[in-house]
Amino acid sequence: MSLSTLSSPSHSESDVVADSPLPSTEAAEQLAAFIRRYPRLTVLTGAGVSTDSGIPDYRDRNGQWKRKPPVDHREFMKCAATRQRYWGRALIGWPVIRNSAPNPAHFHLAELERRGHINLLITQNVDRLHQRAGSERVMDLHGRADEIRCMSCDYRAVRQLVHDRSYALNPTFRHYTAEVAPDGDADLEVDFSSFQVADCPDCAGILKPDVVFFGDNVPRERVQLAMDTLRESDALLVVGSSLMVYSGFRFCRYAKEWGKPMAALNLGKTRADDLIDLKLNAGIGETLAETLSLLQGPVPFVR
Repeated sequence: MSLSTLSSPSHSESDVVADSPLPSTEAAEQLAAFIRRYPRLTVLTGAGVSTDSGIPDYRDRNGQWKRKPPVDHREFMKCAATRQRYWGRALIGWPVIRNSAPNPAHFHLAELERRGHINLLITQNVDRLHQRAGSERVMDLHGRADEIRCMSCDYRAVRQLVHDRSYALNPTFRHYTAEVAPDGDADLEVDFSSFQVADCPDCAGILKPDVVFFGDNVPRERVQLAMDTLRESDALLVVGSSLMVYSGFRFCRYAKEWGKPMAALNLGKTRADDLIDLKLNAGIGETLAETLSLLQGPVPFVR
């Protein structure tokens, strides 16, 4: 589906590359026109929304890895050394997520919801910053990093309790510093063989953050709810995601199959560039701010 009748951008898609972003004013005009035409949105967000909160991302503007991929679910479950390394590095990396605060992009998306434009915000992030900014219609597609669960029993707890126990078991790790990496990781390279992992206090099972690691699957009921909402929405808006992970990219594939218009606001390339109707390679926070100013007045939410 083409949006050529919606606007006449001065940049063709072939001209919009990772190192030549659109001015936010121009991007906002196009995004506001898209929302006026398709007022009930399913929104999909990614790491680019949270980078201004100080949380690093994994990929550059060309969608390429900046660093090694995150921990693999299968390796975490079967390998004690992998769990030692994960929890040891997380003692440095987790506080960055714990102490982060929503940035303007989070608040602008919450305002877009308040005006009735968001049926559901599906976030690939695990930092809970959308909720802290006031968004209510949020699905944490990949879970939440602030809680842990036992993989053998029903034990659940706030994540900080595990870190407090880890410090008590491994007091020497308080002295390490390292560059922070995405998802609560850190670039710490030491001998982790003596690190004592805090196991489940109820059954001694494996404790894991309540997030979907690489190699694991998003719960089926979560995906189904997202799909059902997308079917009921006028369009899909992607914000701050390269869509390189299939769990997010699939929504673009289904939107295309169902004839749903798609727009993407993201600095750099996305995996769905050949599917998207309106590609806006522009700054996220400033573009959303100017878009809201163009969409003046409250818009009632329509089921």
